[in-house]
Amino acid sequence: MPHPSAPVLPFRRPRKSGGAGTPLLVALPLAAFALVFFWDGPPGAIGAAGDDSPARSGPAYSGSVPSAVPSAGPSAGTTDREAARFDICTGRGRVTCVVDGDTIWYRGEKIRIADIDTPEVSRPECPREAELGAIATQRMLALLNAGAFSLKPVDRDRDRYGRLLRTVTRDGASLGAVLVDEGLAEEWGGARLEWC
Repeated sequence: MPHPSAPVLPFRRPRKSGGAGTPLLVALPLAAFALVFFWDGPPGAIGAAGDDSPARSGPAYSGSVPSAVPSAGPSAGTTDREAARFDICTGRGRVTCVVDGDTIWYRGEKIRIADIDTPEVSRPECPREAELGAIATQRMLALLNAGAFSLKPVDRDRDRYGRLLRTVTRDGASLGAVLVDEGLAEEWGGARLEWC
């Protein structure tokens, strides 16, 4: 029996469809799907498990050259769509790796970074060039693993060795120019630097 001072409310029959809980029952699964979808990307997208996904934490350069990199991923409005997990190239089965500061393999294609020239690592003329070449290689590795990038064509498609000629950019800025600014590369076609 209700309390004598309690208001008398008219009896309402619950709705057969919908009801107050329906929006919540629809919203929760949609929110969970959105969280999963945008956390790891859509199924099959670069970044999904099992493919050449970008490194979540790559090797950091620990020398005297600044380790700051351009943005770690695509920002709003960016058109950068390339991404992979790069390692240093070893052996013959090269697919996605860094040869040196100005040469990479990406998805089975050898690419010469067209806007820079870096110290040699395979045939250096002196120990200092070998050291700078190794640093430039690690720096390019860190830059490529820092997030999405673009491969921009230049005036020629390939060089005389059959390598694709491309500039590598992130948000429109050249990754090669980062190495130039840090003293680890020279602009292609510019004054030749002596590394020794």
